[in-house]
Amino acid sequence: MSIVLPLETRETARARLGLLTRRGLLARGMTDREIAAAVRRGDLRRVRPGSYVSAADWAERTRRLPGLHALAVSDAVGGGTMPLCAGTAAWVWALPRPARRRGTAEPVHLVNPAGPGARGRDWVLHRAAVPADEITRRGAYLLTTAPRTVVDVARDWPEVDAVAAVDAALLRGLTTEQELLETLDRHATVAGTPAVRRVLELADGRAESWLETCGRLAFAAGGLPPFVPQVELWLDDELLKVVDGWYGEAALAIEFDGRSKYLLAGPGDVQAEKRVEDLLRSVGIRFVRITYEMLIRGWSTLRERILRELAAGGPPTRVFGEHPRGTGKVRGRVAPDDGWLWRASDNLGGVGGPTGLAPTGGGR
Repeated sequence: MSIVLPLETRETARARLGLLTRRGLLARGMTDREIAAAVRRGDLRRVRPGSYVSAADWAERTRRLPGLHALAVSDAVGGGTMPLCAGTAAWVWALPRPARRRGTAEPVHLVNPAGPGARGRDWVLHRAAVPADEITRRGAYLLTTAPRTVVDVARDWPEVDAVAAVDAALLRGLTTEQELLETLDRHATVAGTPAVRRVLELADGRAESWLETCGRLAFAAGGLPPFVPQVELWLDDELLKVVDGWYGEAALAIEFDGRSKYLLAGPGDVQAEKRVEDLLRSVGIRFVRITYEMLIRGWSTLRERILRELAAGGPPTRVFGEHPRGTGKVRGRVAPDDGWLWRASDNLGGVGGPTGLAPTGGGR
């Protein structure tokens, strides 16, 4: 026998990734015995002690499990009143985050603007000043604003990851350089401020991926001249390619090949890209394609190759055009997580009214 949830409980949960709490279920007349039986049958899945989702919502939320866990912790620790912050807020804003060893989960980070900090098995409650205008809500999540989130993570994250987070936030228009500087100045006495200033100085919102950020920083650290990011290459009044980096005098294009680039590519995209590059090579443009492994394990060889290519110079006659872009372009379907289920009436897709049921003759 499947669990039958009160309608009001289902509606409240729908706007919170389907999260149900023991407290809420008991308040609607359910018993601990009913909850335990539903868990045993698999009708409910336990997120953490006292927090559950239905089996259907668990399956639907596979890619949002960090958010589901964050909501459960927020409800248990602060009754939903403590904003998510730091790395957890960065996840909600879909910013790139430092890699973690497989099997290790990042704790949920919350901030207490008016009380002491604390720590639990899977959460950290930070004590920090957070003005009201640095707190926002996105769907189900109460969290720090994008500028405050970026400044916070820049205090603690490794330099490459911190700069990549700033680059991504600027690229996607989540914040501006001015907003970041104003936010930092508000909290200039907090530990780590010099590190944040260095990160902001290194940032460039034209970078379109973590690897591009990493490559730009590696080039600078290795003493290579800076390249111009995101340059359009034209031939016969046709835009053929936008390269990740460009050395104009040498007509040398730099391309950073991350895994996501080819995961997002269609079946014929790789072949089409090769044909375009062959055409550009025929007019004197050279390419250096770079992977993460080359930056880490093959840096000496890569650096020597870049220097050789730069020394060789470009073609004496140029029939191609080069036009730097002022901004980068967001790749793929990157969007902040809003914490809603598809059945919610939030214009994000899906059908269903207050009951969550499809109308007659339609639906998924």
